[in-house]
Amino acid sequence: MARIGFIGLGNMGAPMARNLAKAGHEVHGFDLSEAAMAAAEAGGVRRAASGAEAARGAEFILTMLPAGRHVRDAWLGAGELAAASGDAIRIDCSTIDVATAREVAQGARMLDAPVSGGTMGAENATLTFMVGGAEADFAAARPILEAMGKTVVHCGGPGAGQAAKLCNNMLLAISMIGTCEAFALAEKLGLSHEALFEVSSKSSGQCWSLTTYCPVPGPVPGSPANRGYKPGFATALMLKDLGLSQEAARSSGAETPLGAAALSLYERFAGEGGAERDFSGIIEMLRGRS
Repeated sequence: MARIGFIGLGNMGAPMARNLAKAGHEVHGFDLSEAAMAAAEAGGVRRAASGAEAARGAEFILTMLPAGRHVRDAWLGAGELAAASGDAIRIDCSTIDVATAREVAQGARMLDAPVSGGTMGAENATLTFMVGGAEADFAAARPILEAMGKTVVHCGGPGAGQAAKLCNNMLLAISMIGTCEAFALAEKLGLSHEALFEVSSKSSGQCWSLTTYCPVPGPVPGSPANRGYKPGFATALMLKDLGLSQEAARSSGAETPLGAAALSLYERFAGEGGAERDFSGIIEMLRGRS
């Protein structure tokens, strides 16, 4: 078992850290929020007074932070982790821009390992990890990642994990909007949710947004639609990922018109009060009921 430092114990980080502790690892965690610290501690995570203390003596140091600037501040320059990391393998599970992921990896044993699966995946240790970095570091870190997820994919060198995450979540946003539009049209045509689900889930319209995260109540009992769109993945987070995808598209010269349209629609949904609701709740805006 390994000694692990975990910095960032929010809605995703806390259950991830708890799963590492549950797997038998010695996990030292830190977060600026006292409530987050207490919740993690209740799940077997040892309390640290700072990020540097959490990282001290660790074989692996994980960060799950809000944005690229927080990751850069933590690992570079005067960041408290820069001096505390030693020879540990650094694993950043935040979703950030590719350029920052590559910048913080320079000269370090660093993996960018953003996740997919939302809070449910974090709680159930069923996340998908998309990992960028050196092959040897990935091999060493794989057992740690597998304690938190069921799918761990090495996507390439530094920044490749973030590239995969941005492409995946742009696709997710587009497919969710299409799924919501299909249900909204079905309602207008007098077709029941159950009938459309039964047909599309077994034919060419099948997708994750339909079969795992269905945006209407009933067909998939575990989806947020059954609890008033309380977020598993908030619209504000989808907006962040779509913004990063469009930034990447501009810098690389890629044409992503549907990605741009998805960003515009989610900006509208957030502006109409949906920022803290699950991203599948955009169906209500498409119905004209946001």
